[in-house]
Amino acid sequence: MKACETRLKITNTKQCYRRQFWKREIELNQWLAETTSKRRDKLCIIAEILEIAKEGSLKTQIMYKANLSFAQLNEYLKFMLKINLIKKVVNRGKDSYIATDKGLDFLQRQYELTELLKGDDEHPKNGVKAPPANLLRKN
Repeated sequence: MKACETRLKITNTKQCYRRQFWKREIELNQWLAETTSKRRDKLCIIAEILEIAKEGSLKTQIMYKANLSFAQLNEYLKFMLKINLIKKVVNRGKDSYIATDKGLDFLQRQYELTELLKGDDEHPKNGVKAPPANLLRKN
């Protein structure tokens, strides 16, 4: 009887962990959960990178949190550095990326546009994807 109870506890623990892990994935990638399409647009990815780099982040941290490949991340970082949305800072021999004022302004404007496109029933109008609340900075 004890072996059966132990197996049940282990199974319940695994299921609980999986649910927590799944919920965390949804929190990080709400753009995917809110739409039927599995693809993110470029502005969505740029906004995610800026949100991650608000306080400064290493390249690998950005790569994992934004769910991008190394090659994709390099393309986005190169573009964002070129147009001054982020800046590269060397700290203890490691490259960190920090959102600039222009990048934070981009996030704010993205929030405003998303709010403008939202309907009364909290569903986006015309199939436009709304960024998750954690990516949006409110005044």
